[in-house]
Amino acid sequence: MAQFSAETARTGEWKRQGNAFTDRISRDSTSGPGEGPDEQRRWPVEPGRYRLVVCLACPWAHRAVIVRRLLGLEDAISLAVVDPIRDESGWRFTLDPDDRDPVLGIRYLAEAYHGTDPGFEGRVTVPAIVDTRTGLVVTNDYPQITLDLSTEWTDHHKPDAPKLIPADRGEMDQLIEEIYQDVNNGVYRCGFATTQEAYETAYDALFARLDALENRLADRSYLLGDELSEVDVRLFTTLVRFDAVYHGHFKTNRQKLTEFPNLWAYARRLYQQPGFGDTVDFDHIKRHYYVTHDTINPTGIVPKGPDPSTWLT
Repeated sequence: MAQFSAETARTGEWKRQGNAFTDRISRDSTSGPGEGPDEQRRWPVEPGRYRLVVCLACPWAHRAVIVRRLLGLEDAISLAVVDPIRDESGWRFTLDPDDRDPVLGIRYLAEAYHGTDPGFEGRVTVPAIVDTRTGLVVTNDYPQITLDLSTEWTDHHKPDAPKLIPADRGEMDQLIEEIYQDVNNGVYRCGFATTQEAYETAYDALFARLDALENRLADRSYLLGDELSEVDVRLFTTLVRFDAVYHGHFKTNRQKLTEFPNLWAYARRLYQQPGFGDTVDFDHIKRHYYVTHDTINPTGIVPKGPDPSTWLT
């Protein structure tokens, strides 16, 4: 369930919780837990050591699933998938035998969070990378996770892995920030706003940015031109949920994705590439949003549509 801060109650504008665990896995590190400054320790790149915990409904986690697949890191970093429906204790491993992750041996991701920080009181989030040796959460810093998969795990990429991070990152980083503020997080700012003013401010920023992206894609295949990059992955995970969830559930209803000619063609082009559409689970997506956000959808009814076959046209 969504958590609303005191700031939300005062202004009506929803604020996203910060990331509690921001250690990094680095190819330059030979250390284990406890090495490096307390605020950001470095862990060694070591195939088979870490477990990426995701919910297939979550767009932030979906980024990591896509990048892991594109780079060919499936054998290097194992994957755990939680149930799309959270209960009062958070993300559950009920998709596994005995309702327990077979590698980590835990029933809830919260067990790893509290084992890492006994004083943790925030909301348990995905994606999270957990060290299978110690059971400690290495990171839940979703923006950094995918960047590090591209830059720190290069020795374990498949031979034809795409270069998702361009040599000159200036343009990409600016796009990433704009898309995060107005689109990736913007849909949540619409959906969880508690005043009309906060909702309309987020709504206007969202569609202004989508209009700009629609124009940008008029003469190019990807956001940076002819090559796939990290920013395309980050936009895709919001676009693929737009008509199924955000348009109705989050009231982002000026128009559907299918009514943006360039964005819709771009989203389908990505969907039909290995690593994108084959990592989308519309059942998990719809059940998570419509069932767990009971302040928005108290009946818990999950819509039947839209037809997912349109993504293959």
